[in-house]
Amino acid sequence: MGEVTTSPGNLLLHFTPNGAYGPGGKELLVLDRGEGAHVFDTAGRRYVDGLSSLFCAQIGYGYAEEMTAAAAEQLSRLPFNTNWATAHPAAIELAAALVERAPEGIEAAFFTSGGSESVETAWKLARQYHLGNGEPQRTKAIARDIAYHGVTLGALSFTGVPRFKEPFGRPAIETRHVSNTNRFRSPLQGEALTAALLEELEAAIQEEGPDEVAIVIAEPIQNAGGCLVPPPGYWAGLRQICDRHGILLVADEVISGCGRLGEWFAVERYGGRPDLITIAKGITSAYAPMGAVMVGDRVAAALREPGVTLLHGITFGGHPLAAAIALRNIEIFERDGVLENVRAREPYLRRRLTEEVLPLPLVGDVRGDGFFFAAELTPDGGEGRFAPEDVTRLVKEIVPRLLLEHGLIARADDRGDPVLQIAPPLIADEALLDEVVEAMRDTLAAAGEEIEVAEPISST
Repeated sequence: MGEVTTSPGNLLLHFTPNGAYGPGGKELLVLDRGEGAHVFDTAGRRYVDGLSSLFCAQIGYGYAEEMTAAAAEQLSRLPFNTNWATAHPAAIELAAALVERAPEGIEAAFFTSGGSESVETAWKLARQYHLGNGEPQRTKAIARDIAYHGVTLGALSFTGVPRFKEPFGRPAIETRHVSNTNRFRSPLQGEALTAALLEELEAAIQEEGPDEVAIVIAEPIQNAGGCLVPPPGYWAGLRQICDRHGILLVADEVISGCGRLGEWFAVERYGGRPDLITIAKGITSAYAPMGAVMVGDRVAAALREPGVTLLHGITFGGHPLAAAIALRNIEIFERDGVLENVRAREPYLRRRLTEEVLPLPLVGDVRGDGFFFAAELTPDGGEGRFAPEDVTRLVKEIVPRLLLEHGLIARADDRGDPVLQIAPPLIADEALLDEVVEAMRDTLAAAGEEIEVAEPISST
């Protein structure tokens, strides 16, 4: 295999304390190859990819030959063309394929290179729509606490994690944040929780000025905070409120879309009808970088008015290579029953997590849908909270180390209360799901024995 690489060398790592690695520091996990739902590091150690490589590798690592063939065919025909006042067949065909699978009312696609670009594109399309309607004063957005919507400065405005935002100054877009849908941390449940959340949103809109808010943006199931599922009627309520005030509703599906919940577009699972949908990550199952914004009929109609120029463009958005791979990804999904597999095996995954992970002393809640679940970590197996220093030890030190020892790639996260997230490849069978759940169980059991908590913080 050659020399084993465990240092980043000249590479700066994303969202990482870079000084912790390198000479005299920690060993870096350097992945060298993948097979099916497993990956191997440069020392040959095998791990189950329980996170689909950050929610991207929907179909795992076993389709390289097909994707290579699709890429070679496109590269030999036309390696590159923009979508700036011109187009190419792969982009036109992909837009049609996505619209065909999208919720009712979606009729166009704008291609980007990734998730943050998709979110910023949705904002610019919304702004241009409101300008065309003679409402230039609509310059505000409403998002949710702890939600993560991207790192570029526009998308970062919507992100509800203060420590990600504050170092970079005043947000580019004025954004009001309202409560997320964490049922575990709410005294209300079901329809009562839905009513309270929607009342809070309505009050926020009134305070900001109903004619000044351009968009409400939300993930169908919120990632940061740990797979926060909406209560019944929530998305229908968002639609009603936005319609009442002339606000556009944006579903951010960069993580939850493209099959993660057993649907091409996750918002359909919850009865949502957004005006704009952002996707990325799984659109190509990460065989190439790509994103898109799916555009509703009234927004698309405004952009197609005679004399109107769409004032936005991305050089590599809709790259022919990425579009060809995305089309092959759709073919594989349908030929191999990928969505059907998620729907069929979700109950098994939920049951195994309930049996094996939820009873652990370190776990207060297990939640999620599709192939997207999280365990919230608590010091008492109930609603207590860890002290900040204990959260740091758990999420930054103890759990990551134990995950690798147990051969599982998953995500320990502390953007809200501490959680451990899994998002297995959508091709997973029951044996693979067992491997993920059992490694998760063993990791958290060991972490519970290792962490010492003097006194849990009250849940209130």
